[in-house]
Amino acid sequence: MNLNGNALSGAIPSCLGNLTSLRYLDISNNRFTGNIASTPLTNLTMLQFISLSKNQFQVPVSFNSFANHSHLEVLLADENKLVAEPIGFHIWRPKFQLKIFSLFYCTIEEHGKLRLPNFLYFQHDLRYVDLSLCNFGELRFPHWLLQNNTRLEKLILKDSSIVGPLSLSPHPNSKLSVLDISNNKIQDEIPRNFCSLFPHLQYLFMSQNALTANIPLCLGGLRRLGMLDLSHNSLFGEIPEELGMSLSLFYLRLSNNSLSGKIFPKLYHLFNSLAGLYLDGNKLEGKILDFSPISFKNLELDVSDNHFYGKLPRWLWNNTELEILDFSKNHFEGPIPMGLCNLVNLEFLDLSLNHLSGTIPSCSNLQRVLHVHLAKNKLGGTLSDALFINSSLVTLELSENNLTGRIPDWISTLPALSVFLLKANQFEGEFPVHLCRLQSLSILDLSQNKLSGHIPSCLSNLTLKPRSEKSYTGSSDFGLLLFDEVMVDMGLTIYNLIGGSEGNKDYPFTFQEEEVEFSTKGARYTYKGNILELLSAIDLSCNQFTGIIPPGLGNLSEIRGLNLSHNNFTGPIPTTFSKLKQIESLDLSYNNLNGRIPPQLTEVTTLEVLSVAHNNLSGPLPDRKNQFGTFEESSYEGNPLLCGPPLNKSCHEGDSPGSPSASSSEEHGFIDMGDFYISFAVSFAIICLTTIIVLYINPYWRRAFFYCIEDHSIAGYFFIVDCLRRLLYFKRNN
Repeated sequence: MNLNGNALSGAIPSCLGNLTSLRYLDISNNRFTGNIASTPLTNLTMLQFISLSKNQFQVPVSFNSFANHSHLEVLLADENKLVAEPIGFHIWRPKFQLKIFSLFYCTIEEHGKLRLPNFLYFQHDLRYVDLSLCNFGELRFPHWLLQNNTRLEKLILKDSSIVGPLSLSPHPNSKLSVLDISNNKIQDEIPRNFCSLFPHLQYLFMSQNALTANIPLCLGGLRRLGMLDLSHNSLFGEIPEELGMSLSLFYLRLSNNSLSGKIFPKLYHLFNSLAGLYLDGNKLEGKILDFSPISFKNLELDVSDNHFYGKLPRWLWNNTELEILDFSKNHFEGPIPMGLCNLVNLEFLDLSLNHLSGTIPSCSNLQRVLHVHLAKNKLGGTLSDALFINSSLVTLELSENNLTGRIPDWISTLPALSVFLLKANQFEGEFPVHLCRLQSLSILDLSQNKLSGHIPSCLSNLTLKPRSEKSYTGSSDFGLLLFDEVMVDMGLTIYNLIGGSEGNKDYPFTFQEEEVEFSTKGARYTYKGNILELLSAIDLSCNQFTGIIPPGLGNLSEIRGLNLSHNNFTGPIPTTFSKLKQIESLDLSYNNLNGRIPPQLTEVTTLEVLSVAHNNLSGPLPDRKNQFGTFEESSYEGNPLLCGPPLNKSCHEGDSPGSPSASSSEEHGFIDMGDFYISFAVSFAIICLTTIIVLYINPYWRRAFFYCIEDHSIAGYFFIVDCLRRLLYFKRNN
């Protein structure tokens, strides 16, 4: 019976318990609920195969509800809720001998310490065991599982809370072909007898642990080893030359360790057979020489974040099958060769954080490239010629170079472009209106350039929706049909014919992950993975933009960061910004904005960082409610006419965010100096004319005045100056 992949819910019907001759039962990928121990499944003692995976069952960790199932060989309970039980209930001896047991990605229904199912101690014929992504609470490596099951072929314990050293049984296991103990807390070094215990390993994954010491030389002698992942550990020393002698190894990942030494040309043979080579995040050094490996055929090559130097080698551009190329974070110099255009299958290119110079090649034939990172080099010239014109380009990062000229129109022909970063170059001219046609755009950084003019209102037409295309994970054909292989070996091919839920269970691999740097919330952050998918932001800071901020920007409802600081914007802050319900960072500082801060902004409850510092804003600050209650004085500094908490300057009595006096102060907060000078000149002329007329009519006053001028000219001068000063003060304050 196969009920896989429906929307069945509720408890399992009791009548199912009448099918006592049932041998195969698949009820996976549904919404069944209830405790397995109280279902009619306990009556189906003839079952040979049962799949409970991907439901909402409560599964007792002891699995003692299957105590009478003497024929059971395959038990699949992935993605259900395990129920922890008291210690006494764990001890029972089953009547069955399983060949396949999978408990992938289980969650705990009740709080308590979860233990390995006790019945596993009595199993002696297991071929396939998957206990990955289950938290068993500081579990020691179960070496007894290998010792008791000498025919075990696949053991997957990824992310299973294994701690301590890798303690192995002294008895070899000649059948084990796949061992995955990645993403645990295994410490110390890889045992020296590791290779002799598992001589027929084909796939070994030990990444994301705390392994130390050198890479064992014997790993290069495993004649069937095809994939080896020791990344994200603390391994040190040089890469053993013996690794490259393996004729079967086609995938090697040693990323993010402390490996050192030179690999060129000593280990050039690594490039001859491997389809995927990842050496990023180490301390490797040396110059990559310009002679070609014998038969270079890498599909994925990552040597980023090391200490390699010299020019980019010519042999690199002869590999037309190359899909991933990452030479970033090194010390490469010189130009980017035109040979780059030969890589017609390239999907991911990262040459950022080097010392590359010259112009960027025109490669309009790279139709498959998705992500291009050339930031933080010394590249110059313009982008007037076609760079990567294709319909697939998602990321174009050219920040922190010496690129000049205008942003070209051909950018608008990239319908999939989602991340466009030109920060810290020498681009000039007005804001490129054609960017408004990029409906897939979600991250735009044009900051620290020489752009000028007004911001076009069409910018508000961008949707800025979250996009999964931004988070790139390199795909590969290295899937391992682990489950099917074992099923066929057991002769259970009928399950494949009816299309079971686990029949095509490929082993997952993660290769290159897209990563982008972006400044927001007053700091520079690195975004990757799922977080990058959600980021939507615009940064136009440190340019020469003028005019008002278009009110239509308030329609960018998906935006999370907006930076317009260090420009020459004038006019008020748009009240439409209150519609930015997702925004987390808003920076309008260092402009010439005036008027009040819209009190409607207090309705934006997602705002974490706000800066309107160093403008000409005036009037009372918005009420300190919601997020505005968290903003400090630094958010408003440099605006002498602002008042109210958290500033030390209080507003005039009676002023409030909605009072007429506040509005009047906003409208007439500045003295019209032209009117003042005219009134002053007229007043001064009237005083002078009146004095002359009086002195002409009265001879006594005329003689006294000239006597005063003759004997007290200096005092009279200061008297006149004081009068003028008092008059000026009076006009300013009234």
